[in-house]
Amino acid sequence: MTASMPSPVILEGDAVRLEPLTPAHVPDLFLAGGGDGEVWRWLPVRTPVTEAELAAVAHFLIEDAAHVPFAVILKETGRAMGWTTYGDVPGFDESVEIGWTWYGRAVWRTAVNTECKILLIDHAFSLGFNRVLLKTDNLNTRSQAAIRRLGCLHEGTLRRHRRRPDGTWRDTVCFSVLDEEWPPHRARLAARLAEGAAPAAV
Repeated sequence: MTASMPSPVILEGDAVRLEPLTPAHVPDLFLAGGGDGEVWRWLPVRTPVTEAELAAVAHFLIEDAAHVPFAVILKETGRAMGWTTYGDVPGFDESVEIGWTWYGRAVWRTAVNTECKILLIDHAFSLGFNRVLLKTDNLNTRSQAAIRRLGCLHEGTLRRHRRRPDGTWRDTVCFSVLDEEWPPHRARLAARLAEGAAPAAV
């Protein structure tokens, strides 16, 4: 178990603001990605095709003690464009996961994902965590490439880790970054953002 899960907090960057996920975000979130199978393709739930279905998934994350979910607010519009979470990492001390991340297509291949990851990783290490875990489906090569571009190292692959919503088995690819490894990667990512270039969204 982690020492303790992070408390809900607002994290603010230039392009995005991360704020605790609430039911009030659901209408914007449904407009951003509801019913879009490609947006939800790699998440562990079926694509929500109604606002009520999306609200049920949000409620699960909000109520689950093992997750601290954030709505991703695009500052330019003030609208929620996706969500991301901190998650507990059983079996590891002072380790936290970033996961359950999705963004509406309108912000794919923009600065949004990179800035969200910088905010979340910075905050995790400021709280005393020493390792941040990110993991993804072994078939999701786009996500794996984006995670590697953050500076995370491949730790291994969990074979037949869990079933996908369609019933097939998923192998899970695990990556991490340690606190002492993060500063040069952060500097590189910040420089890319300043130049107007950003890695593709996870």
